[in-house]
Parts: sequence; C-alpha cells; structure tokens
Amino acid sequence: MNYVDGFVAAVPTANKQKYIQHARDAVAVFKDHGALKMVECWGDDVPDGTLTSFPMAVKCKPDETVIFSWILWPSKEARDRGMPKVMEDPRLKMDVNPMPFDGKRLIYGGFEVVLDE
Repeated sequence: MNYVDGFVAAVPTANKQKYIQHARDAVAVFKDHGALKMVECWGDDVPDGTLTSFPMAVKCKPDETVIFSWILWPSKEARDRGMPKVMEDPRLKMDVNPMPFDGKRLIYGGFEVVLDE
C-alpha cells in the first residue's frame, strides 16, 4: 500500500510564485528518489478556528496563506530509503533552493494509507 508524507505551513502571501517555483524544483528531486507524486495546495477557504484550525496550527499571520501538500510514495520502505537522499540532494540545499516561508512552523508527518478508492 502507498505511503504519504503530509505537510501544512504558512507562506507569506506575497511569496506565492516563489513557493510554487520552490515546489516545482523540489518535485523532480522527490521523484528522482522514489516518490510517485507531489501535490501542493494554496489555501483558498481555510477558516480560523476557535479551538483548532490549520491557521492556528501553523501560527498563520494576516499576511500569510496556509498551504497543504503531500507526497505519495509507493510504500513506507520506499519513503524511508528515499527521504534521506532527498534531504542530502544538492538541488534542495538552502543556498540553491531556499524555502520562501518559515520552516520552523511547518507541520509534517508520515501516514499509512488505509483507504484509497
């Protein structure tokens, strides 16, 4: 069964095009190291919550937009082999492809697919 790495972050709204380019540059690296697909979503209808919400989770500021993204891998084993290679790939080093957002507020996790219909 496939495996998913999921991400939520707050990106300065003014950096939308920089973020899209950052993601375009990254997708080739992830695919070169075994990922099947990468999906990037720019927040459009992401309400503030009173107890929990995406904006609260990433401490989204008024001039930022929440992004939601995921990377699809063929398996957890493929992800566990590929992700360290991605992190060491020179194409994603900060001086080559800097993150256009505050990476300290990035939320991420790996997820076992239990239903895919």
